[in-house]
Amino acid sequence: MSKTLIETLKERVLVSDGAMGTQLMAAGLESGNSGELWNLTHPERVLEIQRRYVASGSNCIITNTFGGNGLMMRRHGHFDQLAEINQAAVKIARQAFDGQEGFVFGDVGPVGGVMEPYGDLKAEDVREGVRIQIQSLVEAGVDAIIIETQTALEEIALGVEAAKAYGAPCIIASLAYDKSHDGTFFRTMMGVSPEKAAEELTDMGVDVLALNCGTGIDMNVAREIIEEYKDSSDAFTMAQPNAGLPVLENLKAVYKQTPDEMVSSLDALLEAGVNIVGGCCGSNPDHIRAIRQKVDAWNAR
Repeated sequence: MSKTLIETLKERVLVSDGAMGTQLMAAGLESGNSGELWNLTHPERVLEIQRRYVASGSNCIITNTFGGNGLMMRRHGHFDQLAEINQAAVKIARQAFDGQEGFVFGDVGPVGGVMEPYGDLKAEDVREGVRIQIQSLVEAGVDAIIIETQTALEEIALGVEAAKAYGAPCIIASLAYDKSHDGTFFRTMMGVSPEKAAEELTDMGVDVLALNCGTGIDMNVAREIIEEYKDSSDAFTMAQPNAGLPVLENLKAVYKQTPDEMVSSLDALLEAGVNIVGGCCGSNPDHIRAIRQKVDAWNAR
């Protein structure tokens, strides 16, 4: 890249990709199996998904490593391939740009449990699990580490610690919030507010404050959270809202918001100062294409 991610964010808004898990399942991944293992067994399928996102306008691709930490890979029986899986994911994501400029974000998802004293996961086990993953992603050449879909600042802190130790060029922390029943406030499952997250993560040295997924988190709610971030920090921001609110069909959550509906309130999010926009649950390349069109118009101003 001619410019780093942080340098680029000072100049224009970027577009990330959309949902990955549903795209993998549509490509044949069976429920309960490791999508991360596909980086080794079916790299062409992962590449095709990410190429569709690039073709739709994503200039930031998140690696297929959401569950690629040591604890999750041990549960799937692939701990011995942990580094190989993560490094292959970076190579695939970079290949998806087919030589054009774009940023690869190394994805670090939740470890799949709650740390002590609220749960049974030991901090040292979590630290080691994310350390190996982040080392692999950074050494493979990611432009940023994104620690995402998080609910506890303690778990994020262990990821930030490793990202700093291995020299990650940019650190993104993304939390999953739930909207209160009366719609007046937002908290993660572990009770973290956007204000508290912004203050503590900025002190940790996080470069980009982000949000993704969560209950009731659509484009309008994303704007409210970004505004709360901005009130408490000067860090860059990123939003990956869901494609509307899900409805239950045949015991499955289905997202029916169209691309046009999803971006109808994007201008307000851009005015709030968001620096990277993408999609989470229910989003697909069509949603990203609509987001890119709006962002291009915004950047042209």
